[in-house]
Amino acid sequence: MNSVTNILFWISTGLLVPVIALLLFGFVRALMLLGGFFGMYIARIKQEKKQKTLIENLEKEDISDANIKGNKMFNTHLQRILNAKGREVITEKVLADFEIAAEKELSSSKSLAKLGPMIGLMGTLIPMGPALMGLAQGDIASMAQNMQVAFSTTVVGLFAGGIGYVTQLVKQRWFVADINNLEYIANLLNADKNA
Repeated sequence: MNSVTNILFWISTGLLVPVIALLLFGFVRALMLLGGFFGMYIARIKQEKKQKTLIENLEKEDISDANIKGNKMFNTHLQRILNAKGREVITEKVLADFEIAAEKELSSSKSLAKLGPMIGLMGTLIPMGPALMGLAQGDIASMAQNMQVAFSTTVVGLFAGGIGYVTQLVKQRWFVADINNLEYIANLLNADKNA
């Protein structure tokens, strides 16, 4: 039994370096995600009010002449809906493609939100074994160093997870609003075609 526990101890201790490397990668990825998120946020603020006004006035004007601007993903799918000219099958495919693209955009945020705290917890638990051994042997310096690694990995993992979670929530809200606007425009085009 003692040899089995020693093997498990060495395996878990050997995982510390890859876990720290993954945490550093997650931290850099979270910073990049945050920068991209702020870019999207600023672009949305500039266009959101104008887009909302144009969409509310679509019932009064010809949709094909309307100059609706949004983010790149919205504009691409909007143009495909306008080119479909009210054909329902194509419109439904475009809307489904938008949902797939939105899910793909959310995947990095979701991954960070889930994996950041998990890897941070691994980084917390792995050094606790050597820290407790240092405490048992009276080596306070070794214990303090291992506890420092344990708490640092927790903080980095929670930071990455928090960034992922917040960006996921806000982006989901944006994509729901975009799909709602695209469905509204598609329904107006279908109504114009049927009229």
